[in-house]
Amino acid sequence: MTKMTLGSYPHMLGFEQLERLLERTAKGSEGYPPFNIEQTSDHSYRITLAVAGFAESDLSITVEDRQLVIRGRQSDESEGRIFLHRGIAARQFQRSFVLAEGVEVGEAVMENGLLHVDLTRAQPETIVQTIKIRATHGKETS
Repeated sequence: MTKMTLGSYPHMLGFEQLERLLERTAKGSEGYPPFNIEQTSDHSYRITLAVAGFAESDLSITVEDRQLVIRGRQSDESEGRIFLHRGIAARQFQRSFVLAEGVEVGEAVMENGLLHVDLTRAQPETIVQTIKIRATHGKETS
C-alpha cells in the first residue's frame, strides 16, 4: 500500500508543516484522561478533560509550537498509609492538541473535576491581490 502525502497533490503548496503536525498528532494518543471537544459557536471551541483528583496546582497548560499541551502530575501522598485496595492511582498525563493557524487559547476553568479550556478562532480577512505581469520584450537580461 502506498502512503499518500500532501506532496502527492501538486496544487497544494507549502503544506509540508501541516503533514508533520498530522504525523506528530497521530503518535502517542493514549486514553487517559478522557476528554470532549465541543463547538461552542461558529468561531469557538471548548476542550473538557476529566481530571478528578487533580488540583489546579497539579495541572499545567502551555502552547508549544502551535500545540496545546495539558499536563497533570499528582503528588503521591500514600506514604504511611495502608491501602486494602488501591484503585485510584496517582499518575501523570500529557494531552496534546494541534492548533490551526489563528486559533487562540483563552480561559481555563476547573469545575467539579472537569478542566475546561476555551479556544477561539480568528476570522482571517479575505485579501485579493493582483499580480502584475512584466513583459520582457523579447530580450533576456542576466
